[in-house]
Amino acid sequence: MTTARPQLTIDGLTAELMALAQISEAEPPIVTRVVFGEADLRARTYVKGLCEAAGLKVREDAIGNTFARWEGSDPTLAPIGTGSHIDAIPNAGLYDGCVGVLGGLEAIRVLQKFGFKPRRSIELVIFTAEEPTRFGIGCLGSRMMASVLTPQQALALRDKDGRGLEEWRAQAGFIGPLESVAVPRGRFHQFVELHIEQGPYLELEGIDVGLVTHIAAPASQRIAIEGEGGHAGGKLMPGRKDALAAAAELILALESAAKSTGAIDTVGTVGICDVFPGAVNSVPSRVLITTDVRDINRARRDGVLAALASAVEEVRTRRGVTITTDLINADPPTTCDPEILAALERSAIAAGKIYKRMVARAYHDSSFVSCIAPVAMLFIPCRGGVSHRPDEYASPEWIGSGVHVLSRTLAELAS
Repeated sequence: MTTARPQLTIDGLTAELMALAQISEAEPPIVTRVVFGEADLRARTYVKGLCEAAGLKVREDAIGNTFARWEGSDPTLAPIGTGSHIDAIPNAGLYDGCVGVLGGLEAIRVLQKFGFKPRRSIELVIFTAEEPTRFGIGCLGSRMMASVLTPQQALALRDKDGRGLEEWRAQAGFIGPLESVAVPRGRFHQFVELHIEQGPYLELEGIDVGLVTHIAAPASQRIAIEGEGGHAGGKLMPGRKDALAAAAELILALESAAKSTGAIDTVGTVGICDVFPGAVNSVPSRVLITTDVRDINRARRDGVLAALASAVEEVRTRRGVTITTDLINADPPTTCDPEILAALERSAIAAGKIYKRMVARAYHDSSFVSCIAPVAMLFIPCRGGVSHRPDEYASPEWIGSGVHVLSRTLAELAS
């Protein structure tokens, strides 16, 4: 008598994603979960309950990073890690990050259902504050795990109301010294993160999964321009020190520098331009802009920064304005691990999935995990490339493909 093999279905996962999306600070289908807020804490409780129901051992560190472990047969070996985040920016959707967390859990449950026994433990990680919403810096939990952000730097973080990290984490119930968050290299043997693409190319090309070879990283800075204000009629053109006009030149200089590299992977953005006093009949006296320069090649990205710095000096001198720059972060791009990529490729072939190698242009927690372990990422399509919006969407078929390839990869890496 033959025993029927279990079927790989994700009906439960789809329902769990929808249930998680209902836990929001905004009215569904809008998803808003700012780290340490009430919705974030309820979402954590929900996901931890799912992990415990799957027989995983759950623990949290002092910043709220959550680890759910499926014990392997050899506890002396470093585990295989997978996971992502469940916090969400205001007015977001339900797939960003959450597919990597609940999809990672589903991959573990698939292996359990098929009777797989891992040699290495498999550990699902829910990272704290991948989004920069509360404190203005992204990947807070993974940065601290990798010692990229020190406890002293973390304690200096403030939200828009001046409330610090220490106050927020204590209110959320996370205790212990921040020094304990850092983990040594080798804590994970390897780490693979499942995520929606946040771009249109997999869908456009009819490809099931993307194997990420490089993760671009931003260098961000604030640039403050101080000029002289005055009445729009009374301040004549020859004597003006218009802060907004100076800022406009810097914005265009950044765009030109990014384009001049000749590489499609170089991008430069000014996403914030705060003008004072902001009156139609007043010459702007103060402007604050923020810049974001990204590339998978660090030298090329830093060349754009150098070109912008030269433009700052030239505009300052020629226009007679005061310009100050404040570097927020300059994170290194990540090269994904060839061994994990090879395992992902074998898994995609075995699962009968169409795949391609590609670049991640947004950065992720894996960028910082790469400081302590070899990493790779697995992308699935998202409709129209839309992300960080309520209409963000990944079909059950796309999610199923990702879970299928991830589960096979985890099985190989943990064997």
